[in-house]
Amino acid sequence: MRRIMPFVKFIIIFIFIIVGNNVFAQDVKVYSLKESISEAIANNWAIKAKTEKIEQAAQLKKQARAGFLPKISTSYAYTGLNETPIMRMGALPISANSPYAALSGMFDGLQAGSKENFQWKTSITQPIFTGFALISSYELAKLGIDSSVIDKEKEILDVALNVKNAYFGILQADKALDVAEKAVESLESHVRVAKSHYDVGMTPINEFLKAEVELANAAYSLIRAINGTKLARTYFNTVLARDINSPAQVEDVRDFTPERGEFQDYLNKSLANRPVIKLLDIHIKQAEQQTRLAKSRLYPEVALSYDYIKEGDEADVSGSDYHDANRWQVVAFASWTIWEWGKRTAAIKEKRHFLKELINTRKALIDNISLELKDALLALDEAEKNIPTTKKAVEQAEENLRVSQERYNVQMTTSTEVLDANTLLTQAKTNYYNAFYSHSLSTAKLQRILGAY
Repeated sequence: MRRIMPFVKFIIIFIFIIVGNNVFAQDVKVYSLKESISEAIANNWAIKAKTEKIEQAAQLKKQARAGFLPKISTSYAYTGLNETPIMRMGALPISANSPYAALSGMFDGLQAGSKENFQWKTSITQPIFTGFALISSYELAKLGIDSSVIDKEKEILDVALNVKNAYFGILQADKALDVAEKAVESLESHVRVAKSHYDVGMTPINEFLKAEVELANAAYSLIRAINGTKLARTYFNTVLARDINSPAQVEDVRDFTPERGEFQDYLNKSLANRPVIKLLDIHIKQAEQQTRLAKSRLYPEVALSYDYIKEGDEADVSGSDYHDANRWQVVAFASWTIWEWGKRTAAIKEKRHFLKELINTRKALIDNISLELKDALLALDEAEKNIPTTKKAVEQAEENLRVSQERYNVQMTTSTEVLDANTLLTQAKTNYYNAFYSHSLSTAKLQRILGAY
């Protein structure tokens, strides 16, 4: 018995030193909820990655837009023959009675070209009709930007909710620490009274020992509460992209505003603002454009090309006896793949089924959002109702402890009653703070469901 009390006192003193030095340092910046969210959004790596994704989509749009414009290309070619081309008129089917028969021998064996040939060609090609493929590709690129922007909005909402979870987690952990400290202080006082009663023979030793055991248990709970505050701050620092060991303090939130509204109004707002719905709507539009793009392969492709050509038997392509120095040509051409054994039709059907899949997924998502919203509103209602109930319970538990201590001081009750009263007060305070911050977290989740923060 004599060994327990000094050890418990040492543990408690050590705990308060740790708490005073590490948890409530005076020079630590105190964050507001708004500041916490702003810093997290500014520092979050996932949000920065989403920003880069938007830039990628913008560049894809520029690429798609370039498809409408004429393309300019140039080429330089060299052709080397194994021998100089020679005219062989004798190989032609000319009869002996033909007026050209006498000329055939005259031209036979003459040089007909250069052994080395150089050509430089510059071409301008303008697509005229692509079966709407260019338009569909451009629309898909534009939708890609919209998709990336909304994806970033979704990430911001997720980060904001994580910040609120971390923020209220710190407040809840700090209140749990405060409850644990108060429990230790109350039990310390009771142990002193129990010891004085035991010393004068007013109470048996088992009551004193039981009080010491409860104090030791409270000290154990206090250690866990301290670690809880540290873990809560570690999570907060992680969400804000700070060093996980950095000290952090947050402003307490004591406002309690009951949430009032109709379920259908909340649902309409959620469906209008939720990024996940907006994102799915964009995916549906993309599937429509992909179907149109697949259909474009059913049509012919028409293009116009202008070529400027320089040729010669020297590298400077300045012409020769067998080459014009320069010439140009205009070519209009069309290509049409008529049959691919049903490949194009299957591709179109594939995109149509994908579109139907997305439409059905959207309907299922609406059902899930409705369920999610109902669950959030019920949790909010539960927290709202629990706050006044648990607050009243704290007041009653405090009065119960006061009466029990007074009755024990005059030996009208046992130490067990005081210990039970301490336990009831600790539990009542814990329930109250849990209800209060559960309301804050439920409000945060409701805002996230509604597409806001």
